Amino acid sequence: MRGFLASSIGVTCAAALALPLAPPASAATTTGSATPSASSTPARGAAPASVRRAAPAEASVPGSTQSLPLAPLGRDRAPGAAQQGVTPRDVQPFSLVGVVWDDPAAELHGQVQVRTRATATGSWSDWQELETHNADHAADPGTPESTSGRVRGATAPLWVGESDGVEVRVRAESAPGAARTAPEATGSARHTAFPLPGGMRLELVDPGDGAPSEGPGSVPGDGSRTGALAPQSAGSAEAAAAWAANADLAPFGAAEIPAERQRAKPYTGPRPSITTRRGWGADEKLREKKFVYTKKVKAAFVHHSATGNNYRCSQAPSVIRSIYRYHVNSMGWRDLGYNFLIDKCGKIYEGRAGGVSKAVLGAHTYGFNSNSMGIAVLGTYSSKKPSAAAVKAIARLTAWKLGLYGMNPRGKTYLKSGGGNLHRKGKNVRLNVISGHRDGFATSCPGKKLYGKLGTARSTAAKYQGR
Repeated sequence: MRGFLASSIGVTCAAALALPLAPPASAATTTGSATPSASSTPARGAAPASVRRAAPAEASVPGSTQSLPLAPLGRDRAPGAAQQGVTPRDVQPFSLVGVVWDDPAAELHGQVQVRTRATATGSWSDWQELETHNADHAADPGTPESTSGRVRGATAPLWVGESDGVEVRVRAESAPGAARTAPEATGSARHTAFPLPGGMRLELVDPGDGAPSEGPGSVPGDGSRTGALAPQSAGSAEAAAAWAANADLAPFGAAEIPAERQRAKPYTGPRPSITTRRGWGADEKLREKKFVYTKKVKAAFVHHSATGNNYRCSQAPSVIRSIYRYHVNSMGWRDLGYNFLIDKCGKIYEGRAGGVSKAVLGAHTYGFNSNSMGIAVLGTYSSKKPSAAAVKAIARLTAWKLGLYGMNPRGKTYLKSGGGNLHRKGKNVRLNVISGHRDGFATSCPGKKLYGKLGTARSTAAKYQGR
C-alpha cells in the first residue's frame, strides 16, 4: 500500500507519569492525571462511604489514561499465568476500559471481563465482557504505522460511563484438542491452556471535557454548532492544520460542516452535516502531526465500535474522545483508526484527521485500508438492531463521499489485499462498494444485525445519488 504524506505543523505531545498504585509491585502509569491509592472494594451493590474514597476534584485532570498492570489471580504466579486481573480498587474517574499487551501479533485466547462502580450511585455493575479479537481493526501489515514500534495488542474498548472503581479478570481458554495432564495427587486433571500475552495492562480512559473553547477570535452568537473561530484563536498548530483540511467546506474552525440541500453534481449525493474534530473535542496534540493519504476511495467498510450500547446520543462526543485516546495512547496508533463515526441518533462525525472529502488513509480494516474508508457505528450490533437513523446516516455519508470518487454504492469494485486471514497479500479481491468489515477479514464485525442492514444502506445511498 502506498500512501503519501502531507505535512501539517506542530509537535506531538504525550506525557507519561509513573506512580505507585499501592504496593510497588502494582505500579500504575497515568497519562494526564494522578492515580490514587488502591483499596479493597466490596462485592456487587452500593459501596459504603468508608470504602468509596473518591479523589478530590482538583486531583482529577480531564482527558487522561490510567494504566494498571494485570497480576496473576490464581496459584500460578509465572508470566503468562492462565488467570490474571486487577483486584477491586478505587481509581480516578474514567468512562472507557480496555486491556492492552506488548506484542500486537500475540492473540488473547480467553475471556476478558470487567465490572465497574458508577461514580453517581456507588453501585457495582455486573460483569461485562470485552471483545478480545480486535487485531482486525489495524493498519495494514508492513506500513509505517504498523511497524512504528509503538503498536500494542488490545481488546476492543468498552464504554461504561463515569466510574471510580474497577475490577478485571482474564481467563485463558484451553488449547483445542489439548490432552489432559496426568492426574494430580488430588485425583483431578488439568487442561493445557493458551498462554496469555505478556505485559497485559488495564487501560482506564477519561474522555475529559472536550467542549471547544471560545477564544477571543470566536464568532459570538447563539452557540450555533457551525460557529467558526478566527485563525488567531486556533489554539495550536495541530488544531489549525486539522481545521484547514476542511477549509473548502466550512469556515475556519467550524464545529460542524453544514449539509448540502441538493446534489452538487450527478451521481454524488448531497453532503450530510458532519461534526468536525473540533466539534467533538479532539485534542489534536495526541495524534501524529502529519496526514497520510491514499489515492482514492473505491469502497467503504462498515464497522461497529463494539463499545456497547449504553450511551446517550449526547455522550457520543465523549465516547469518540475516549476511543481516540485509546487508539493513540493505549494502542499506539498515529490517530483515531476510523475515517467517520456515526452515533445511534444518526449524527455523523469526522474521524481520522486530514479532511472529510479527501482520501485519508485509515486503520480500520486490516489488509484493506488503501483506497477505502472506514465508518464505525458507535455500539455493538451482534444481537441488537442498529437504529434506522444510523443506517440512513451510512447511506447519506456514502452517497456523498463515494460519489466524489465516481463510485456506485450498489456496485462492485476491486481492492488489492495487503494481507490478512481471509485474502492473501497481493490478491485482487472483488468486493461490494459498501462492504462490511467481515468481507475483508474473518471477523464478526460489524455484528450480524448491522451487517444485515447493508443492503438497505446500498439501495438508499444509490437513490441519494440519483441512480
